[in-house]
Amino acid sequence: MRAVAALAACTALVAGCGGDTAPDRGYPELGKTLRSLSRDLDEACGRTESAASCAEDLDRLTAPTERAFAQVLEHKLLDVDTVAAMNELDRARELRAAAAEEARARQDPHHLPLARAVAAEKRAYESLLDELERLRTAPPPGDGTDPV
Repeated sequence: MRAVAALAACTALVAGCGGDTAPDRGYPELGKTLRSLSRDLDEACGRTESAASCAEDLDRLTAPTERAFAQVLEHKLLDVDTVAAMNELDRARELRAAAAEEARARQDPHHLPLARAVAAEKRAYESLLDELERLRTAPPPGDGTDPV
């Protein structure tokens, strides 16, 4: 995911947002995707279940997260803070995967480090969602047709 974020950042910076046309300031499709992702995140781990089951719920958020990120790129909204939030999510996923592996090895679905890693990943998702929503709602610099 970091490689995707880095490539996307470079692409957005090189492409710019020339003087062609100003994007729709409301970004309705991105807004819909973010609301759906937020709802899915709220529902993830909602049932009282083990951290291992909760981790499976979080795995299902990968595709919608990538869709939201692709829409951010499409609208040329990417910035350094968004890339940092994506990188933080990647790190949280890696830590959760390592903790899940350890929990499986110990055959302990209630392994405390896994529960902590799952909670950290949920916080990383929330931070990313906040960052993406900030991008979606921020007024464009100038008249909205300035290069990114």
